[in-house]
Amino acid sequence: MGNGFDLICLGEPLVEFNQQPGGMFRIGIGGDVSNAAISAVRHGIKAGFISKVGADIFGSEIINKWKFEGVDYTNVEISPDEETGIYFVTHDKNGHKFSYRRSNSAASNYPASNLPQSEISKSEVFYASGINLAISEWMKAATLEAMKIAKDGSTSVAFDPNLRPALWPIEIAREVIHETMRYCDIALPSLEDAQHLTGLISPEEICGFYHDLGPKTVVLTLGKNGVYLSEEGNETQLPGHQVEAVDATGAGDCFNGAFLATWIQTGCFKRAAKKANFAAAQSTTHYGALR
Repeated sequence: MGNGFDLICLGEPLVEFNQQPGGMFRIGIGGDVSNAAISAVRHGIKAGFISKVGADIFGSEIINKWKFEGVDYTNVEISPDEETGIYFVTHDKNGHKFSYRRSNSAASNYPASNLPQSEISKSEVFYASGINLAISEWMKAATLEAMKIAKDGSTSVAFDPNLRPALWPIEIAREVIHETMRYCDIALPSLEDAQHLTGLISPEEICGFYHDLGPKTVVLTLGKNGVYLSEEGNETQLPGHQVEAVDATGAGDCFNGAFLATWIQTGCFKRAAKKANFAAAQSTTHYGALR
C-alpha cells in the first residue's frame, strides 16, 4: 500500500529486568507492542513504531534494539524532559509477576496531535494494545485517533486487549476495550483476558461476542493449549506445542507479531495462526520477553 509500512505500531516500549535462576536480573527490551513489532520484523515484514522515549540510557537501549532488529523508529520522539518506563519480572511456582516503574513515562505522554497520519494511512496494518488505553488519557486518545485514521483509509486495524487489572478497574477496562473493538478488523485476545472482560467461558461464545462488536477475525490464544481462530464465524482450533517452558513473558506478543507478519505475507489467517502458534511456544523456552 503506497510507500508505507507493512505494519505500523503505537505503544509504550519498556526496558525489562527479568529475574534469572539464582536471583540476578537480565536486562532486555520489553513493552507488549514493541515486542510484537520486533517479532513481526523477525518474520520478514517491514514494521515501524510510533512512540516517545526519554533521552536516558533506557531510551537509548530501546532505540539500539530497534536499530539492531530492523524496526523503523523514524516516528519515535526522544524527550529530554521525560523518562523511559522500566519493569521487573520475578518468577515463582505460580508463574511470573510484573512490577512496573512507568508512571508519567515519556510514552504515556504521547499526544494524538503528533501522530504521523500519512504513515498510518499508507500502511497495511495498524497495531495497538489495551495497555495503551490504560496507561494514560494521552496515549488512549492517541490510540483511538490512530485507529480512526486507519479506518478512514484502507489500513486494517489489529488490537490485543492485553488486560492488566493493576492498571485500571475491570469495569472501566471492559467499557473502554469493548468500545475500542468497533474500530478493529482483527481482535487478538487471550482466552483468560476475554473471559474476564466478557464474562463468557467458551471460545465459541467469546468469538461470537467479539464479532458482534465489529472485528471480522478473532484470534483467541489459549496458552499452552494453542489457538482458536474465527473468521466471520468459520472456526478452527489448532493445538499447542509441547515445549519445556521456563518463562511465558512476551509469548502473546511474539504470537501477535508472527501472526500479523504471516497474514500480511500470505493473506491466509489459518497459516498465520499455525506459524504464530509455533513461534509463541518457542519463545517460552528462554527467560525474557525477547532473546
